[in-house]
Amino acid sequence: MITKVKTLLEGKEIQEIVSVTPSTSVIEALAVLEKYRIGAVLVMEDNELKGIFSERDYARKGIIKGRKAKSTLMSEVMTANVITAKDSSDIRECMELMSTGHFRHLPVVTEDGKVVGVLSIGDIVNGLILEQRNHINFLENYISGSIAG
Repeated sequence: MITKVKTLLEGKEIQEIVSVTPSTSVIEALAVLEKYRIGAVLVMEDNELKGIFSERDYARKGIIKGRKAKSTLMSEVMTANVITAKDSSDIRECMELMSTGHFRHLPVVTEDGKVVGVLSIGDIVNGLILEQRNHINFLENYISGSIAG
């Protein structure tokens, strides 16, 4: 059985939507990443997804460009036009999006566009490992005769 995104989100440790606003400073956003021990934070305004900010954004658009973390705003360094997944998607679709787009965090939205969570590449890999384990267990049980064919 292929795991749905909604199932992965339900199993996550952090259930709340962790976000900052476009006017949040980089230093404040970095503090949020540290507090929640996450690698990316959503940038939202009035419950609307405006972007995403990751450790990679900080390195590439902040440090390398000589921007100061205390005076640089999210709107200057966030990734805008964020690719999202639907909560009805499966994890293989998410893995393909992330692999093709070369990013490690994927916001998840409902059909009407409401943000319901974020999946990391680690979440996806763990989901795929669990799928494989379940598949192997099923096959072992089938072969041993524990499951009627």
